[in-house]
Amino acid sequence: MIHCSRSVIIISILLLGIITTASNIAPQGKYKNLKVLPQDITEFKMDSIMNAYNRALKVSCDFCHIKPKKELFGLAPAKDSLDYALDNPMKEDARRMIRLQMDINKKYFYTDSSIRPEYLNVVGCNTCHRGNPYPAYE
Repeated sequence: MIHCSRSVIIISILLLGIITTASNIAPQGKYKNLKVLPQDITEFKMDSIMNAYNRALKVSCDFCHIKPKKELFGLAPAKDSLDYALDNPMKEDARRMIRLQMDINKKYFYTDSSIRPEYLNVVGCNTCHRGNPYPAYE
């Protein structure tokens, strides 16, 4: 009887671990922690925007995105070297810049109603940054 109870407890703990791990895995194509860009953004549009930031600032993804936290048993996830959903101060600065860009474009250049205001790019990163990770102050 005691052996059976231990087996039930062990199996219950294992199932709980599997369920918890499975619930943390996001479905493909869904982005977590989008606070400025639209929740319904397509993968193509997201890649296009992120690549434009990389080119305009001459930086790579790890300028704003950070390595994942250690997972169960101290092992980092193998799927990617960066956790795009984790927040950090640089990412918050980037969000402020994106909001500023959106506000300027929407206020002064929103003449084509077929384009969502979030995707206007008359004023962009390069307007102030001019190919540098940080804007030059003149």
